Amino acid sequence: MSKIEVDTIDKQSGSTLTLGGSGTAVTLGSGATQSGFGATGGISWQTSIKTGDFTAVSGEGYFVNTSGGSNITVTLPASPSAGNVVAIKDYARTFGTNKVIIARNGSNMDGQANNTDLANNGDSVVLVFMDATKGWSFINEETTSAAGAAFIVATGGNTVSTCGNFKIHTFTSPGTFCVSATGNPAGSVSVDYLVVAGGGGAGGSNHGGGAGAGGYRESSGAVSGCYPRSPLGACVSALPVTAQGYPITVGGGGTGGAPPTTTVTNGSNSVFSSITSAGGGYGGSPNTPPPFGPDTAGNGGSGGGAYYNAPAGTGNTPPVTPPQGNNGGTASATPNWGSGGGGGATAVGGTGSGSTAGNGGAGATSSINGATTRAGGGGGGVYGGGTAGTGGPGGGGAGAVGPGTGTAGTTNTGGGGGAGAGSGPQPASGVGGAGGSGIVIIRYKFQ
Repeated sequence: MSKIEVDTIDKQSGSTLTLGGSGTAVTLGSGATQSGFGATGGISWQTSIKTGDFTAVSGEGYFVNTSGGSNITVTLPASPSAGNVVAIKDYARTFGTNKVIIARNGSNMDGQANNTDLANNGDSVVLVFMDATKGWSFINEETTSAAGAAFIVATGGNTVSTCGNFKIHTFTSPGTFCVSATGNPAGSVSVDYLVVAGGGGAGGSNHGGGAGAGGYRESSGAVSGCYPRSPLGACVSALPVTAQGYPITVGGGGTGGAPPTTTVTNGSNSVFSSITSAGGGYGGSPNTPPPFGPDTAGNGGSGGGAYYNAPAGTGNTPPVTPPQGNNGGTASATPNWGSGGGGGATAVGGTGSGSTAGNGGAGATSSINGATTRAGGGGGGVYGGGTAGTGGPGGGGAGAVGPGTGTAGTTNTGGGGGAGAGSGPQPASGVGGAGGSGIVIIRYKFQ
């Protein structure tokens, strides 16, 4: 085929140049048009206004009029190739009343196997097919970021607050999280969560063990803003939700031991959907069960602190990944002296040594609804004139020096109770602190 030197041609406005035997024509000058050079990605706008469902063709743009009173479905091309494009414009600015449903026709939409809605007046979008993995995507979403986005709509909780584009439902007592709409991937389909169980009750009598914190389980925050959170949730996926009611259980704190007959108990579980956090383990005590028992501390979300030479409680029971809590601390081998502290969400309970009781293990800090530390273990108790264990950061109660009563775990933190202690022979008068109740918090993008 011969080469044409364009500079030698008189380029008059409106003149036509025909190239080769293909018949390809180029009209020169102002308003020049071309045919036959069809680069992938070109768009030819169709002048016929669409008022009903139709299947789009790659390379074409469509003016869609939904003012007739019903939604219109636009089905994307089947078996598209990389670089294929389709454009859609709201002809009558009525997509907010009657939306356009973009049917993916077997290909992904931005990596998701879901259709997309255009539901805002004046939407104007261009979709390009990238590859089989990502599928179709908006290439002008910097100016149409809301196009096609639908969001979760839900009610429930003792308080509901907002933080920018995110809504937070906080349950401090049992209730129901009612989802009435589930949104789509362009908006929101999943929720982040924090589920903390009730803390255990602490041991009493002559020098009880501190109680374990309630189990602490949290998602990463990736779908509802990357708020600061504990490392426990760093790799945990959010939960997808559907339109239904989700019963919420907020676990109560366990009962502290009181001689001679009051039995110390674990905290209660907290539950949201498939997430269950286990109640904290009770602190070791001679009055478990009444009037005197095996002295062993309880297992749970975090384990209870040990009494004398009995075993400490085991945390993360039942086991989950990442762990929901830690073991309780061991006790001094010296009779009637320092007991172990209860385990916390991020640390093992402290060890009793001589006349010093173990501190409660530290809890975890999350900003899912404001920076708060929760699920700290309770401090151990000590007989006579020693040093009691402090409560772990996150609502753990402080232990007592005998004779004394342990401090209760803080309400709605899942903190373990602080141990009681006495100063006389068994059954001594020390009373263990009760565990703090738990909490459930749910956060998602709503606009």
